[in-house]
Amino acid sequence: MKKGFWISVASVVLLLMLAIVVPCLRAGDAGVTTSYQVLAPIRHGNLTISPVIAARSHDTSQFLILDEGLRSGEVIVTEAGNVSPLVRPRHPHPIFQETRPPGGAQVNSLVLVNNSKRPLLLLAGEIVTGGKQDRIIGKDRLVPAESDPIDLGVFCVEPGRWVGSSAQFHGLGAMGGIVQPSVRSKAMADKDQKKVWDEVGKTRTSMAEAVEVAAARPVAQTSSYAGIMQNGAVREKVDAVAAPVERDYQSVISQLRHRNAVGVVVAVNGEVIWADVFASTKLLEKYWPKLVRSYAAESMVQQVKSESVGVKAAQEFLDRLQGRREVVENEPGLYRHTEVSGEGFKVFELTSLLPNTGFDLHLAKMSD
Repeated sequence: MKKGFWISVASVVLLLMLAIVVPCLRAGDAGVTTSYQVLAPIRHGNLTISPVIAARSHDTSQFLILDEGLRSGEVIVTEAGNVSPLVRPRHPHPIFQETRPPGGAQVNSLVLVNNSKRPLLLLAGEIVTGGKQDRIIGKDRLVPAESDPIDLGVFCVEPGRWVGSSAQFHGLGAMGGIVQPSVRSKAMADKDQKKVWDEVGKTRTSMAEAVEVAAARPVAQTSSYAGIMQNGAVREKVDAVAAPVERDYQSVISQLRHRNAVGVVVAVNGEVIWADVFASTKLLEKYWPKLVRSYAAESMVQQVKSESVGVKAAQEFLDRLQGRREVVENEPGLYRHTEVSGEGFKVFELTSLLPNTGFDLHLAKMSD
């Protein structure tokens, strides 16, 4: 009796251990695959976009995105120096000290207030233009509804100006509202202002070479990433790539809405470089017009060869999410941000911790 009793106890303990461990296995562990499926790619020139469908789509209707909030006036962004009495004092990061001109405003800091009754979703790489310089959001995050002013970690994408063009910041919508992956990665993975500026410089040079001679000088002379993307000649080139891809993928989304089209895997010159996956089709649709233009811009500055990427390579890229190292940042009851470093890649997951959620709002993966 005693022996049988302890065998039963051991069995129960083993089952409990398995119940705890198995759900914690990340995609990429032995025998575990993602719930995402990559479909046949859409190709234009050297850009290949592979649609991603998911096992399920979540309800994301409660979330406000930056463009919506800025447009309605419910979200306010301003220079940190303008509202310093409202922000809790903190010791600046060394890069703030290196790049902080006199007058209170800081290159790598803005203040955001969400006055709406909905939580605000911010994506790394989103551009806010105005103030003393244009900036990009440094990482994915959630801002609670009716928030106090928060210190918004940003990177400058306009090194040549420190004069206020407007007290108000605004987004760029579809027309260049998210920087291309090569710039985005310098903010997300490297977290290095100089590398962001260097990448903007490379973009300026490449774009000037890609347009007609008459338009090259204005492109080469501007220090603003937003200014480059809003240049008529550059926009025409980007749209020539983005418009057909956007149209084709919108058709895919319409056809696959019942199959939960939620993201894309991106390849340039035959190499997979990026993936963006969202919690729902509706959330993807909100970001898609500006995401596709960021991918198109990347294809313009990386023109080396023109090869396609098949379903297998894109699926393998998306399946490998297990890494050697994880860095987790928690805002209890609001969100969890996880950065995974693997062999030749990085993954960034933003998980909502709000009531009745607990799912990944956005997953970005980049080749490293």
